[in-house]
Amino acid sequence: GPMQGKPIIEVCGSGPDLVLVHGWGMHRGVWGRAAEELARDYRLHLVDLPGHGSARDEILDDDLGALASGIIQQVPEAAWLGWSMGGLITLQAILDHGERISSAVLVSSNPSFVVRQHWPDGVEESLFTDFAKQLKLDFEGTLNRFLVLETLGSDTARESLRELREDLHSGPMPDVHALRAGLSILRNTDYSHRLGEIEHEMLWIAGGRDRLVPPGAIARSAERVRRGQYLRLRGAGHAPFIGHRQSFVQAIR
Repeated sequence: GPMQGKPIIEVCGSGPDLVLVHGWGMHRGVWGRAAEELARDYRLHLVDLPGHGSARDEILDDDLGALASGIIQQVPEAAWLGWSMGGLITLQAILDHGERISSAVLVSSNPSFVVRQHWPDGVEESLFTDFAKQLKLDFEGTLNRFLVLETLGSDTARESLRELREDLHSGPMPDVHALRAGLSILRNTDYSHRLGEIEHEMLWIAGGRDRLVPPGAIARSAERVRRGQYLRLRGAGHAPFIGHRQSFVQAIR
């Protein structure tokens, strides 16, 4: 594909280094108040992936290796925090550049988002192909449907949706080609067989009511990582750092 564009990374706060990698369709603004709180204890490296936020004009190719190394080149040795698709990028970074990463937290992230024979906990592949089709017809509407899906089920769904929408609109809208590449990453990636290679300390956080990533997938992932820990935030949907911010921030600390 085209040359992978570069992410743009904003640094704020002070303390140990922590790299935050957002999910599909969003930008670094998605961390919102959780980032404000974490910045009191950590020096945050808030990533805008190529095609998103302030890096909107950069090309996003569906190449996880290039995405991970694009971030690695710009950050010091650090702990990483990846949400949803950002969790896949974090896994790739651990597998490729493990010596540069001290530990990691994955939030609402499935090593295989799609159900496969060997990986029963996921969504049907058609979810992502349908989103890709709808993007062509109705860009805003499709993004909005994804936000609804991310907050669905949460016991704070209405407030979470409002906050997620505000966070999205706090930066430029993502590039449609980047969204398409992101959907293909979510559809095609399967790291389930590589989790046993990971030596890092890892915390896997699940939203108990997540409609995109079944908590069972996250529990199973944590089990396969030798130093994996599992935390289920009971009433949370796919974006627990918004709807259940206190418990989330506490878990990171």
